[in-house]
Amino acid sequence: MNRRTFLKAGVATLALAAALPALADPMTDAKAVVEKYATKVDKWDGPTTGPKAQTGKNIVILVGDMKNGGQLGVVNGIQEAATAIGWTVTVLDGAGSIDARTAAFGQAMALSPNGIIINGFDAVEQAPAMEQAKAAKIPMVSWHASSAVGPVPEVGVFANVTTDAMEVSKAAANYAYVDAGGKPGVIIFTDSTYAIAIAKADRMKEEIEKLGGTVLEYVDTPIAETSQRMPQLTVALLQKYGAAWTHSLAINDLYFDFMGPALSGAGIPGDGAPINVAAGDGSESAYQRIRAKQYQKVTVAEPLNLQGWQLVDELNRAFAGEGWSGYVSPLHVVTSDNVEFDGGPKNTFDPDNGYRDAYKKVWGV
Repeated sequence: MNRRTFLKAGVATLALAAALPALADPMTDAKAVVEKYATKVDKWDGPTTGPKAQTGKNIVILVGDMKNGGQLGVVNGIQEAATAIGWTVTVLDGAGSIDARTAAFGQAMALSPNGIIINGFDAVEQAPAMEQAKAAKIPMVSWHASSAVGPVPEVGVFANVTTDAMEVSKAAANYAYVDAGGKPGVIIFTDSTYAIAIAKADRMKEEIEKLGGTVLEYVDTPIAETSQRMPQLTVALLQKYGAAWTHSLAINDLYFDFMGPALSGAGIPGDGAPINVAAGDGSESAYQRIRAKQYQKVTVAEPLNLQGWQLVDELNRAFAGEGWSGYVSPLHVVTSDNVEFDGGPKNTFDPDNGYRDAYKKVWGV
């Protein structure tokens, strides 16, 4: 090969290399995901137009379990927004069991409300009652009743309000990957009672394995029974996996409410492994653990109070005969580094983006 031919070949090789995409760096990509969701949320990106307040409505909130901090946070937001828009609200507690939720739904139907807000249980579980509500032409909106965001027409839900559950799961998994230096050994906690919980857990498993981490075990245990099950389960998992268990990923903070004593009893310090990371919802107790660095390092929080306002806004749109807003609320990776902003001093993710005034302006109140 002469010098000219050699140089031409070299130029061609460089051109080909420039045209090819750069090799993916899992750690760089994972850090970017975490950083994206760990920043301040100070700009309103929700609806600025919509129907005026449909006043004088009687609303029933059906709550899956009032002991669940996430669901309670949404109730508080609904009640705050309902006062602003001029509605009367009745809260019925499903007390963490299918039978109690079925009874609560029956009680709701007996009250003949103008609208129903389903908060924190799977819509399919209550399919017969929801068919009755549809037949009675009672508008329904929901929080976490499905993994879908927005309308769920097959069960009569005008709009299901949630953050992007798959992004919540992705953010949690990426944090665990980064925190473990690219070598996480993960146990995932979920509850097959809820379709959204299984979808979130599956997404975390997929993400960890795609990044090159290891899922040691996929634990299906009822979220309503965490106080009874988690202490003994934690001890058993520590005995089984030992130091290989670097991180826990759970679909809700509630799993970590009852792990601390077992971890402490095993001689594990509050900031030691396994590191607990929750893919929802940003409960008060989670904020307190993160701030104190006691047996939880991260929660991927939802704006529970804001979502309560959104539920009222979506139901108002249903009453007015308009379509759902299309708004998907933001999520937030909460760590000890950023726990004090966007509502952190109140132990909740409450974006400082003026959402209350924005909704009041839409409603004309």
